[in-house]
Formats: sequence, structure tokens, C-alpha cells
Amino acid sequence: MIKMGDPRSLGVPASEARLNFDTELQELGGGPRRRLLMVDDEPAFELSFYCGTCPLLFRRLETAREKLSLESMRERLTGTLADPDDGGVIEAFGTLLAEGEYLPLLLEVEPRLVIPGREGDYFSGEQVTTWGIDQFWGLPEYPHTPYYRTFETAVDSDAHLYEFVVPMVPPTWNERQRVEEYVALMEQGTVPTAVAISTLDVCQPAIDRGDDYFVHWGLTHFLLDGHHKLEAAATAGRPVRLLSLLTLGESLAGAEDTARLPALRTQSRTARRIGR
Repeated sequence: MIKMGDPRSLGVPASEARLNFDTELQELGGGPRRRLLMVDDEPAFELSFYCGTCPLLFRRLETAREKLSLESMRERLTGTLADPDDGGVIEAFGTLLAEGEYLPLLLEVEPRLVIPGREGDYFSGEQVTTWGIDQFWGLPEYPHTPYYRTFETAVDSDAHLYEFVVPMVPPTWNERQRVEEYVALMEQGTVPTAVAISTLDVCQPAIDRGDDYFVHWGLTHFLLDGHHKLEAAATAGRPVRLLSLLTLGESLAGAEDTARLPALRTQSRTARRIGR
């Protein structure tokens, strides 16, 4: 954690916002309505169910094809942001979001790229230890996207915080030359800044089916700007700063949970040990 701003109202009316949260319309005889992250009025990601007992989820959908970077902020974000309010970045990206209350968090992260189903995958690792595999499919949850793991720490003996950075489009869509340019800058000591809209989802299964029954706190950052920077940082093993605009109204977390987040984010990084 570098610095936390004050909670503030940001955004434009939902009908004018490029990014907003929504709930899928209920079809006659259909299953539970999905909680969605929408981009340009198209469902981009399916998120954790509202119940709070289903597994943590961010699943990329077929219509997730757009980044939300702002050319006007490109030069400012190539360098290190020292304060959330530096350079009007919050206000600029606030124009992309639906009206709501947001908590700005300026973090420094060292991203590690994860491929679903491979080593380090949360969904086939830590999540399975608590929920087991999906009872219908007989498989772990599948996010349909590579993503970055950046941080984790103990909330208490019965809860653990996991942090993820999720690109709007896969790293394979990035321009190779721009990634290499950022790698070169980082190797010279530059720490560029990315921007994300974030959720905090607190999830715990209703029934103990796994080997380690505990509460999962999922801090998930959906990239607005910084796709090339995150890949470059993961490639070079370098840090990058992340300005997170945490939605307070659309997270599956209570006010007391959200209030604890800044202090948790200053703790040492620690992995969960099964049963502890």
C-alpha cells in the first residue's frame, strides 16, 4: 500500500458510462441471475454470485473485447504516481464509470502471470481446497482468461485475502513492441502506473466439502489502463503501481470489511496453510 484516498462519489449516469455493474435479466424458468461487469453495454465478466456462499468468480465472457485506456493519461501514467490525486487521473477515469461511491487505493504490486489450470492457479488450487470441484461439471471453476496474482495475506485464522489483477483482454492481444518498451523502462528503474476498477468479494461456502474451510476475501482489480505494463512487469520481475478505484456499492463486502482492507494491504505477504 502506497496511499489511500478518501471515499468519493465518481461517475456518470449508468446509461452514459462505458463500464458499469448489472444483473442479468431473469428468463422464465432460468437459473439464478448472473452478476455482471458490463463494458459498452455488453457483458464482459461474470462475477461472484450475490449469495456470498458460492465460489469467488471472475469469468471472461465472449463479448469482453475492449480496453478502456485513455490516451490523454498515457504520458502521465508512464511514470510513477505518488498520490491517488496526482494529475487528475481519478477524475479522468471517473468519467468512464457509473455513478457510485469509490475508494481510491494506490498500491505497488509485483504481478505474476497465471494460466488457468496450471501452477499457481487460484481456481484449481486454493478454491478447490475449500469448495471442492463443481458438483455438476466435476471440474474447478474456470475464468476463461489468464490473470495476475499479486498479493495475499491472512485476515485472521478463519479468513484469507487473495488479490488478482484481471486484464480486459488476454496478454496475447498486447502489442509486443509496447511490452518490450515498458520492460526497457522498468529495467532503467521506472515504475509506471496502471489503473483499475476493483471489487472486494467476501465468500464462504454454506457446506464444508473441502479440505480447508475458511472465508475467502477476493480483491479483484479489472484493468482500465495498463495491459502492456502488467505483462512487462511480470516478464521483467519488476513492480508496477496500481491505482485501484474500489467500488463500495457493488462489492460483496460489508462496510466493516472494506474498512479493514487498507490495513490488511499493508501486512506482509503470507500464503494460506491448509487448516490454519
